[in-house]
Amino acid sequence: MPIQRFSMRPALLVQDLTVSLRGRALIDGVSFALDPGQRVALLGASGSGKSLTAAALLGQLPAAMSASGRLQINGVDVRLSSRGTKRDGIAAIHQDPVSALNPLVRLGKQLEIPLRHAGLSASMARQRALELIASVGIAEAERTMESFSGELSGGQLQRLCIAFALACRSAVLVADEPTSALDMVSQAKVLDALSLYSTSAVSTSAYSTSADSTAAGAVLVITHDLAVAAACCHRALVLVSGRLVEEGPMESLVERASHRYTQQLVEAAHIGFDSLPREATV
Repeated sequence: MPIQRFSMRPALLVQDLTVSLRGRALIDGVSFALDPGQRVALLGASGSGKSLTAAALLGQLPAAMSASGRLQINGVDVRLSSRGTKRDGIAAIHQDPVSALNPLVRLGKQLEIPLRHAGLSASMARQRALELIASVGIAEAERTMESFSGELSGGQLQRLCIAFALACRSAVLVADEPTSALDMVSQAKVLDALSLYSTSAVSTSAYSTSADSTAAGAVLVITHDLAVAAACCHRALVLVSGRLVEEGPMESLVERASHRYTQQLVEAAHIGFDSLPREATV
């Protein structure tokens, strides 16, 4: 997959990110950047620090942990020490999308809230909500608008959360293990929706007409699954025990991995592919 190059400022800039618990560094000096329109995978095994990195970016670290370093979202410096409040310009979808949705409020009403806050009228917000639901591959948008979260499948809820992020027009979307609990068909649809996010115009100032509002969204996909990362990401960052050990274009990492852990990821992905049944040849 070709790498996209951009002359504008990064959508997300992370420099020397360190997350500590009682003086012990769990994330140690991690630095990376995402350009607008770029999809980057943060790869690592369970316990490598992937989700802690996401929590630090989103201001959702547990109270006992502290974060230091530099975080910049869409050109604006953000205090890593702040937590508990929504950070402008960055949105998230998690492995369990149910926790992000109010089970007692119809999904359409929830989706219309950020659109109304952006200044759209009630009728325009409803029409835009219908368009967003359809854009992420959910059929019967009208019916979905009137549904509650308990009436949709996990894959549909993940795609709906991406629609929410599109409605908020955040410059950055952090997707933490977005496909791990889904079947193959649902995984493919969620990855298609993530690709849509990185080609859609977003802005930290909703529905602005400034030059920044035409920038595409950046996506950080946090996963342990190399196959998922290779299917949708331009670049990859490999995290081992809280440290970045390798990074580069996805194609380069798959074909010429240098770190042993990355090589193991590639080997595991090939074993998974080779284990699939083949059609008989004549």
